[in-house]
Amino acid sequence: MAENEVKEKDMMNGKLTEANATNQDNDFKYYMQDTSKIYIGARHTYAELMEHEMVPFKLKSIFEHYIMKDTQPDTSLESQFYYMTDDQFSYRTYMQLKAKVKVCILVEKNSLFGKKKIIYQDQMIPLKEFVQMNLAQKKKYGVKIQEISISKLAMMSFSV
Repeated sequence: MAENEVKEKDMMNGKLTEANATNQDNDFKYYMQDTSKIYIGARHTYAELMEHEMVPFKLKSIFEHYIMKDTQPDTSLESQFYYMTDDQFSYRTYMQLKAKVKVCILVEKNSLFGKKKIIYQDQMIPLKEFVQMNLAQKKKYGVKIQEISISKLAMMSFSV
């Protein structure tokens, strides 16, 4: 049996192969930018971002000089933002960068026939609002951080 056929058969039987597990780990490890924002997948660690060739030098400098003062290099963006408080220096730095957090959150929706369903919905939340949520609320709403967006204009005006 060919290797592809074995993989397809394993996937159809619901077995998660090692390659598929690796792909799921990389689902939220990306770096993109458009004309006004930089989007970073939340599963990246700061060490990975420092080595990533597409991340601008200025952003790497901001990470190195400001963010990593109270953060370890092996910390993922997801865990840092989840547990961030408004008294941390990294919070003030991200506020200057006009950061927003894209999350997947549980919400209650009414169906067409009036039944209530609880579903996950994507939302882009300003950092200030996200940090004001306490851990109990984040757990209650099943918050899953997907992405961090940073304003390019704010980054350009940031002095390093």
